Amino acid sequence: MTIATRLYTWLRGQQVGADAFGNRYFRDRTGARRAGREKRWVLYNGEAEASKVTPEWHAWLHHIVDAPPPPGGRPVRAWQKSHVPNLTGTPEAYRPPGHDYQGGRRARATGDYEPWTPS
Repeated sequence: MTIATRLYTWLRGQQVGADAFGNRYFRDRTGARRAGREKRWVLYNGEAEASKVTPEWHAWLHHIVDAPPPPGGRPVRAWQKSHVPNLTGTPEAYRPPGHDYQGGRRARATGDYEPWTPS
């Protein structure tokens, strides 16, 4: 986070809430508007990675909903998975069998493949 962002947040920011990742969300307390909308922003906990913003807060940041999510988040349905940031480029990234980091060996073909030939 730059010194300008810290200063702007300190002078004009009003904290609206925080999420489970420790990200803090702000709005402009002076009521300043940009393109007819209030200014909203996030201060990331740790590395600035946009995929760490949960869907509820993403909707608020992008003016899809007017009210920020309630403290503790919205009720979770049984079919919903918990939010996971993008893990590409990290040691926790998905690597299928046969990936170079997984030994580089793929399972042999089973012989059930028949190529299409035009008739």
